[in-house]
Amino acid sequence: MQSFQIGKNESGQRFDKYLKKLLPLAPKSFLYKMLRKKNITLNGKKADGSEKLCLNDEVKLFFSEETFVRFAQTVLKSPGKDQKAATGIGYPETALDIVYEDDDILIINKPAGMLSQKAKREDISANEYIIGYLLRQHVITQEELVTFRPSVCNRLDRNTSGLLIAGKSLKGLQDMSRQLSSRSASKYYRCLVKGKMERQETVKGWLIKDKGNNQVQIFPSELPDSKYVETRYTPVAYYRETASGGKGKCLIKIRESDILGQGGGYTLLEVELITGRSHQIRAHLASVGYPIVGDFKYGDKKTNDWFSHHFQIKYQMLQAYCIKLSDGREFKAPPAREFLQVLGPL
Repeated sequence: MQSFQIGKNESGQRFDKYLKKLLPLAPKSFLYKMLRKKNITLNGKKADGSEKLCLNDEVKLFFSEETFVRFAQTVLKSPGKDQKAATGIGYPETALDIVYEDDDILIINKPAGMLSQKAKREDISANEYIIGYLLRQHVITQEELVTFRPSVCNRLDRNTSGLLIAGKSLKGLQDMSRQLSSRSASKYYRCLVKGKMERQETVKGWLIKDKGNNQVQIFPSELPDSKYVETRYTPVAYYRETASGGKGKCLIKIRESDILGQGGGYTLLEVELITGRSHQIRAHLASVGYPIVGDFKYGDKKTNDWFSHHFQIKYQMLQAYCIKLSDGREFKAPPAREFLQVLGPL
């Protein structure tokens, strides 16, 4: 017989969903059969699986240890292993740039080059680093990961830096996911683009993703399988190239009137996502003639080569720098290393 007590991250969900997480390899027919035969009970009583779990509810499984191990795809821990598991062994460790943390959420400043979530089974992403951190801080235990896994709530492209929100608890995960999907939380980015954007613009279009090459296209009107996209861009500052005392080139901040012509210089933009689609900012800006510096998928090759040579820029200059939550809280990331290299203090 196995016994489990419902914690805060399991409460509030249906009993049958909890059982499927606890025994992921068990067929649903098996779980419902065990419920009918009272081989699985809730607080010592027969249950049908539709019950909503409450904090401190007791779940008992009246079948052999061998059966449990087979359907749980795990082994029962001997007493000496719990302490070992809580240290985070088996999860990768890196120094996380933590912007904010409370009991329910964790916000990190993700560096460019780190995945937000796994794309392939063998990948290591921010999700794994966050779980490892929470295990080492004794915020969660290895056992709790069976029925609840902390997870990032918003996604950033691998080569985009900036704020990544993770739900540490079920409450935090559900609340952040709800705010992001309803747009009651606002996300702001900064990027450096080629050309002069003179005024705030709200750009609309229709996006189609080619999953084969992980690339999107923006179209002016709706097409089959397309998704509506809308993005607002606001110029923050203008820059142009200049000689730097015989030491090559650099960018200097200038007045708007010093950029002549549509294609001159570079513009630092603040970007507000009205919709949130894969590669939306990058493809949208490129489609209207303002490619992001360092974007090797949608950007301008000559521009990218120049910045790679003079500043060693290997990632797109795009950062998720600010998030405003529905309760009024606002979080900002410090400027990414690439921005400081090229533009100096912002």
